[in-house]
Amino acid sequence: MKNFLILGGVAGLLLGACAQETDAETKLEASTPLPRGEVPSDMMGEAKLALSVSEAGLRARIAELSDDKYEGRAPTTPGGIAAGQWIADEMARIGLQPAVDGSWFQETPLVEATLDEAVSELNFTVNGQTVEIPMTSDKMFWTKKTESNLSFDPTETIFIGYGVIAPEYGWNDYAGVDVTGKTVVMLINDPGFVNPDGELFNGKAMTYYGRWTYKFEEAGRQGAAAAIIVHETAPASYPWEVVSGSWSGAQYDLERPDGGANRTKLEGWISFNSAKQLFAAAGQDYEALRDAAGKPGFSASVLDGVQVSGKLQTEIKHLTSRNVAGVLPGAKTPNEYVLYTAHWDHLGKKEVAEGEDGIFNGAIDNATGTAGILTIAAAFTAQETAPDRSILFLAVTAEESGLLGSAYFAERPFVPLKQIVGGINIDAMMPAGRSHDMEVVGFGSSELEDILQTKAEAHGKHLVPDQNPEAGYFYRSDHISIAKKGVPMLYGRGGVDLLVGGKAAGEKLATIYRSDNYHKVSDEYSVDWDITGMTQNFDILYLVGEALAHDGVWPNWYEGNEFKALRDEMMQE
Repeated sequence: MKNFLILGGVAGLLLGACAQETDAETKLEASTPLPRGEVPSDMMGEAKLALSVSEAGLRARIAELSDDKYEGRAPTTPGGIAAGQWIADEMARIGLQPAVDGSWFQETPLVEATLDEAVSELNFTVNGQTVEIPMTSDKMFWTKKTESNLSFDPTETIFIGYGVIAPEYGWNDYAGVDVTGKTVVMLINDPGFVNPDGELFNGKAMTYYGRWTYKFEEAGRQGAAAAIIVHETAPASYPWEVVSGSWSGAQYDLERPDGGANRTKLEGWISFNSAKQLFAAAGQDYEALRDAAGKPGFSASVLDGVQVSGKLQTEIKHLTSRNVAGVLPGAKTPNEYVLYTAHWDHLGKKEVAEGEDGIFNGAIDNATGTAGILTIAAAFTAQETAPDRSILFLAVTAEESGLLGSAYFAERPFVPLKQIVGGINIDAMMPAGRSHDMEVVGFGSSELEDILQTKAEAHGKHLVPDQNPEAGYFYRSDHISIAKKGVPMLYGRGGVDLLVGGKAAGEKLATIYRSDNYHKVSDEYSVDWDITGMTQNFDILYLVGEALAHDGVWPNWYEGNEFKALRDEMMQE
């Protein structure tokens, strides 16, 4: 392994006292100790175990990937291309081999669509009177159709509740109503959000039906002309600024053979306050209709007098981004694979006034995950004994645009999915001190959790379910693309119950990130981060992969899981 360059801005790092340097060439001077909470010795327990994953290597890679020079790592941009190349170069430096037929890259065809907001319109009228809803502050819209110029005349508007057809839950918001050529307005999340006792859907835990991706797709299947989601912070689990930041500028989709023919002409969001204003102008009580939509027997209703029209001028580019993949070949069964995934992309940069920060660096989301799989890879290549099975490290593109890179891999895998033993996904690991617990998103899904529990317990940790299930994180990261094909996937994150400060401290960190930094320009790396907990969590995930690579087990989904039948069929083949 070649010497790793000392990266600007990361000098003065303090190696954790528990860490041993296996990424040996990452030699960063520890001249200025970082502030650390003192961990009482009687609380450390087995957490005193030496780590295989390098904290210094992890810091250096997070700092590199979130550097301004990559301009927020948007797919197909110069900064995004450079970031992908750096990842490939780093995989080579670490000692991996190209995984895609001799290449580091899986070419991923994308459509880049940039709405011209100056001439595009989304208009609302009530009985002929215009209801002003300002762009960016209260509405965002776009199209998934690969057409430069689209328009539709004023349409009837239907409040369609949650916009869900879920036979397994006995729910159909579209029953008895024809929305062809009309505009549907719907709520974010699913009916379980307002029924947390579990009587409807999965209670507080969001199902896939609560995701905006599903809602827009279903509206297209139903033939609607336009589909609009009302944003509310609690059921969405993020503030309006995330919507406006995520859906401005260039947007990406996979290159689809039908050019998006099955999508509505317009997809968009409006804010909670603008929805109340619009409904009130039509003589309707938005909150009363919202409450009714979460109860069995709800029927969609026409918003009398409300008409919606649109005109969209979009610059369309057909481009190619890249998934980046390296492999450490197995010594005994190289055609069996342990998979690590993380998305390397983020939101890029936005036009701002001179002197303002317009770069969405994505340090936590997801420089941490990409740096994590690279640092785990370095730990594996540093071992004297090669793994029995191959270990595949996959950094995917265009996650922020709808899990596109992982979806492309799942549809066109360059290794057979039935030969993937199991996968570990890392996305937006919080920088925090060590904790008593480790969070599992989608807790209770697969036998991978049995292995994780053993390795976590050796570090003095216990597993806990997702602490914010209403956010639907299980359906919001790249593991789901692969899980939907049957491959058991694990999505483990940092804990909340910190050794220093307890749950209150951990919950405060998470809340600050969601409200102040998620999908904002403030998501930047700092040398003041305490990443002792992150480093330990990555070490635990390394140990899970090590067990999979040597023990010969084939984990499955737990009985009753929605993906188990797919895995069983796959393994019979």
